Order: sequence, then C-alpha cells, then structure tokens
Amino acid sequence: MSPILLRGGRVLDPSSDRDEVADVRIEHGRIAAIGRGLPSEGAEVIEASGCYVAPGFVDLHSHLREPGQEYKEDISTGGRSAVAGGFSAVACMANTQPVNDDPATTDFILDRAKHDSPARVYPVAAATKGLRGEVMTEMAALIEAGAVAFSDDGKTIMDSGVMRHVLEYSRLVSAPVITHAEDRTLVAGGVMHEGVVSTRLGLPGNPAIAEDVHVARDLMLAEFTGAHLHVAHVSTKGAVELIRRARDRGVHVTAEVAPHHLALTDEAVCDYDTHAKVAPPLRSEADRLACRAGLVDGTLDAIATDHAPHAQHEKELDFAEAPPGMIGFETAAAVTLDLVRSGELSPLEWVRRLSTNPARILARPGGSLATGEVADVVVIDPEQMWIYDPAKGFSKARNSPWAGCTLTGRVRITIVDGRIVFDVERGVLL
Repeated sequence: MSPILLRGGRVLDPSSDRDEVADVRIEHGRIAAIGRGLPSEGAEVIEASGCYVAPGFVDLHSHLREPGQEYKEDISTGGRSAVAGGFSAVACMANTQPVNDDPATTDFILDRAKHDSPARVYPVAAATKGLRGEVMTEMAALIEAGAVAFSDDGKTIMDSGVMRHVLEYSRLVSAPVITHAEDRTLVAGGVMHEGVVSTRLGLPGNPAIAEDVHVARDLMLAEFTGAHLHVAHVSTKGAVELIRRARDRGVHVTAEVAPHHLALTDEAVCDYDTHAKVAPPLRSEADRLACRAGLVDGTLDAIATDHAPHAQHEKELDFAEAPPGMIGFETAAAVTLDLVRSGELSPLEWVRRLSTNPARILARPGGSLATGEVADVVVIDPEQMWIYDPAKGFSKARNSPWAGCTLTGRVRITIVDGRIVFDVERGVLL
C-alpha cells in the first residue's frame, strides 16, 4: 500500500479542534503526520487546495436491504454509494429478511461487507425477535458476533415493559438502544405530516404528537434504567425540546437528524411526490427550524442519512400505498453544507456531526485525524456545483427528491483504512 499525501487542504479534525491549511500524510493505513510542507517522496500526491480534508463520515442509520431484499439494494452497492458520499463507515439497520435478530445473520452481513463493501459496515441488531416488540433478542451473543447497537427501527416497541428490559440489558453489553419513536396508535394510517398540507391533499396525517409521546416515554425509561438511549431520525420541535431537557437532567441520550428533515418540509409532498414520503414524515417549517437549531446547539448530536432504497416500481404506487424512504448517501454532504453556508455551523462543527460524534456514539474507530489513528478520510470541495442524477450514482435505487437538482459541495476523495476507495474522476475503487 503506497503512502498518500493530501496536500494543501483545509484540515478539519473535531477530535483535536484542528482547523488549518496543512498536508496530511498517510502510511500503512494510519495517519502518519499533519503539517505544512510534508515530504512527498514515494507517496501518491492529491492536491487538496480549496477542499476540506476531514475524518471519513460515519452514518449511524442506513438500510442496506441484504439479506432478503437485494432487488432494492445490497451490501456491495450500498457500500459503493456510501463511499461516493464520503462515508467511510455505515451502521445498517436490522429490518432485513430474515431480520438481523440472530448471530448467524450478523455474521453473514459482516462477511459480505468484508468481501464486497468499500465502506466499513456496522450491523445494528434487532432489539426484539422478528421486530415484533415482544421478546428480547440474545444481546450478548449478537454483540459477540459483531453487532454495535440494538434497534427495532421501522417498527416501534410499544410495550413499555419490553422496552424497559431492552434498556436494562443493553447496559450489560454496553451498547446503545436506537429507538424508532412513533406511537403506532396515534400514527394510525397516517402517510404524511398531519397539518394544513395533508388536509389540502386529502391524505391521512401522522401527527407530530405521535413522535413526541414516544420520545417522552423512552427518555423516562432511559432515565430510570441509566441506559444509553439513541433517538433516531428526530423530526419534531417537541422531540427536540424533550431531548434538550433530558440532557440537562443528565439522561444518557444521544440523537440524530436526517438531511431531509433539515432541508425539506411537508410542502415537498404537494404534487404527491412519493420520493418525499419518509417515516417519520417531512414536517412543518417550525419543526424543520427546530431540528436545525437542535443540531446547532448540540441537542441533536449527529446527522444520519436514514438511507432507505426502494425499487422504482414500489415508488410508482399511489402515495398512500408507496413505501416510505429515500436514498441519501450521495447527497448528504451537499444538502447539509447549507448549514455551513448559512453560518449556522462552522465547517469544523459540521464535520463533528457527520463524523466524530457518530463514531463516538457507536464507540468505533474513526472521527479523528490524530497521528496514529486509522486513515479513514474524506476530501470535499465545498464550492463545486453539480447536478445530481441518481441513475449515475452507485445505489441500485433512484428514490431521491433531489434527482435533477443542482447541488453545491461534492466529495472528491474517500479513503478507508489508508486506501483510496472513491475518486470523483475514477469512481469507486476496490
């Protein structure tokens, strides 16, 4: 493996609060040195002037669909799409077929990732068997197999007694529990945010209170048990405030927000665009602004894509029948760089929420450019404008509301374990 020299970029390392123009030299899969005028002898030199050089992004929340739904996505195509978006590592949810509720399934995912994915893949195991919310999985065995967290994402653990036990046992294996916080009895048949737009369109609404009620319950259970609760895809103003208050009380809670909840509102559904159908749904402008404010002030720790690929024929159904979800790996950086351009986040803090904080939440390597750390690195041109065409991307799926949009900010290079795995000019390199 040849050394790599990233020359003259703006080095952003939240783990050390470093923000300076410098060179980064990579050797033997590790960060060897950072400084100005580093020697280039024997190294592949990449000119990074005008670009951000940062720890590779870590996605807390994605759906790779394998095993069982490879027609939507698989670990190979998902991993390729991830590195094209600057993600050196992704955590994949358990709602596969079969569900990842057994160590054999966890083993299968890790084996496929080892051979077929340019990105690191971290399996999130089911919290309950079959995602049914009734019987806990064998947490210790799943952790031993390589799971990094537990979640019934896509489903909600409605039984508070079961959720209590899940949280209690998660402490024994030192792993976070990721909650999909929606009260199913309040969601009922809602397919979009309940409000003026849903009324105008004649579509059944999913009220914000469905999320707020469940976040409140899970925060109280986390406070009672002392477990690490991670709230997935926060979308409401009420949930942000509940998490903020819980953090002030010392509850061990972390939380994420998806790019689409930072950038879009329920107005995106106005033409019945199924690419704008997600779960939880796109909310009101007040909710969107609250999520942005929560990310800025640290109430919400991380940006996570909730990459959810679906086949084209599935998204061509009527809005009420189409499955929720959108792909997000390759657009996440450009969409969320809006927070930097608006002045809400500094470039360093933007990287912290895409890289350093997610790695910390999962207690996995990454999120740092310190000397000796694993060389997972991304190089981004924050000013490059480009037209996003999902058909030219690396995911099998095309379900993105940003298809055909001009975006600003593009990943140029992604390095995993000291190897260049994506180059915008050459594509994915294995």
